[in-house]
Amino acid sequence: MWLFRKDPHVKPEGPLAFRVRVRTKSGEVVELRLSKSAEISPTEEGYYVRKEIVAPKSLDRAVLEIWFDRRYRPVRKAVEGGELIPIREW
Repeated sequence: MWLFRKDPHVKPEGPLAFRVRVRTKSGEVVELRLSKSAEISPTEEGYYVRKEIVAPKSLDRAVLEIWFDRRYRPVRKAVEGGELIPIREW
């Protein structure tokens, strides 16, 4: 029996969105809300989102990319210019 494991970085926010937090190079934390209808795009394999981030205080830049399967489960994540913060540290 396969059990669904929650992703350590991507937190569902109801049925229509996800929350993630990114720490930029200077240490500033930016929280993002990723909407299934507005930001996440369909692909042949599932779904994809690419979000350019500018931290409001330090003006650090980062790029977040997340690939989802067809059930919106994250299968790959990448951050250029920062790092994803695990949900347990929120």
